[in-house]
Amino acid sequence: MPKPLAIVTGLFLAGLAALPLQAAELVMVQRPGCHWCQQWNEEIGISYHKTEEARRAPLRRVEISALPDDIDFTSKPVFTPTFVLVEDGEELGRIEGYPGAHFFWPMLDQLLDAHPEATKPGGS
Repeated sequence: MPKPLAIVTGLFLAGLAALPLQAAELVMVQRPGCHWCQQWNEEIGISYHKTEEARRAPLRRVEISALPDDIDFTSKPVFTPTFVLVEDGEELGRIEGYPGAHFFWPMLDQLLDAHPEATKPGGS
């Protein structure tokens, strides 16, 4: 007879396998003391996680001085903030700098819409 823990573990793993995986993420390259990063945090970052864009590309923050090895940037980010759309560790596109909320949202939507298979809500 199967043990209860084995049954629960099996059901949990089966449930995980059924969940859609998010294919893309939006990587924010930032640095301490960055005025434009702080402005983005105040205007966008505080509510980004509640948006349709966040469902399409969840936010991940990284420091420009400690870029992660799991992302293949097409070129090393120079400016902060830089927003890099990444799928499976590969850069798909980026927004360099923060032009203000009025321009950021359309630029982000254009970037996400250019990669519909990677940025479908709920994954591909």
